[in-house]
Amino acid sequence: MEKEKEKELGNPNPTKIGISIGDINGVGPEIIMKALSDSRMLLDCTPVIYGSSRVFSHYRKIMNDLEFNFQSCKDASSAVNRKINLVNVWDEDVSIETGQVTENGGKFAFQSLERATQDLAAGKIDVLVTAPISKEAMAKSGFKFPGHTEYLADLSGEAEALMLMISGNLRVALVTTHIPLKEVHTALTKEKIVAKIVAFEASLKKDFGIIRPKIAVLGLNPHAGENGKMGQEEQEVITPAIKQAKTEQILAFGPYPADGFFGSRSRNEFDGILAMYHDQGLTAFKALAFEDGVNYTAGLPIVRTSPDHGTAFDIAGKNQASEHSLRNAIYVAIDVLKNRKLFKQIHANPLKITPRDTRKSNSEIE
Repeated sequence: MEKEKEKELGNPNPTKIGISIGDINGVGPEIIMKALSDSRMLLDCTPVIYGSSRVFSHYRKIMNDLEFNFQSCKDASSAVNRKINLVNVWDEDVSIETGQVTENGGKFAFQSLERATQDLAAGKIDVLVTAPISKEAMAKSGFKFPGHTEYLADLSGEAEALMLMISGNLRVALVTTHIPLKEVHTALTKEKIVAKIVAFEASLKKDFGIIRPKIAVLGLNPHAGENGKMGQEEQEVITPAIKQAKTEQILAFGPYPADGFFGSRSRNEFDGILAMYHDQGLTAFKALAFEDGVNYTAGLPIVRTSPDHGTAFDIAGKNQASEHSLRNAIYVAIDVLKNRKLFKQIHANPLKITPRDTRKSNSEIE
């Protein structure tokens, strides 16, 4: 009886979520199983996992008290609503080396990701959620990109995507992502920062439904350079970028010192925070929202999210990994897709602005 009620309450057109398996030696399979074992997840989405039934059978033995049932399907287009669907991307029997960085771990993670993105491009799935990969293992397998973000930007034909971390109303975006710290200051240009501010504002409007978003821009140096005493980037690059964004009617403010900003209530006054480099934004974000955070790739025509953590090789196969971040990633993907559709509807047929007739009417003359 309860299952019948769930079907009645569920979305009649659930979002078809493609889920790449990530590194088979990491926590990806475990958190996928844990997140989807809650039948309430199937009320709003139809999961399509790209992986191997043998891999999930292996991990199901480790988590023997978990109810996780799936049905194999040849293709995402044949996935069944209210069911967990699995596309077997490879048939070979894989040796799983839990907690180890291996070429096979990267190879099968890439195969899963590649098949999922192909189906996304073909419209067979609505959104993509990616389980964690090992960049080292991916490189061993011949993967040419620093991470998911750059790979998806390349597939979408975009020069760059915007890496955005989300937890509730906390949204942290990055100007630079997976580059060495010593290269950050040369990678920061006025044009690049302006482009990221523009992309951030567009995402906040289109993907999160914020009509007039306010963006806080962080400095690069300690104390935001302290008027040039601790670095010139704020005066020469970041402040001019903020000023240009304002001329484009964007509510951008700063630059703010990163340490004090994250530690104060000021961050609650903004809809988004733009950090200059990876650890500047992500260290603070993960300290505030590690288990609940979501990594979202903004600025692309497709919707992709992932957990905000990595492969966690140290706890892989021990049934200790939390599924909260992956579950949130699924729901964020669903919400972003809904917001995009609503934004498109609202802006589909805008009224044309008619120039005001400055001629006085007869009544006004009288």
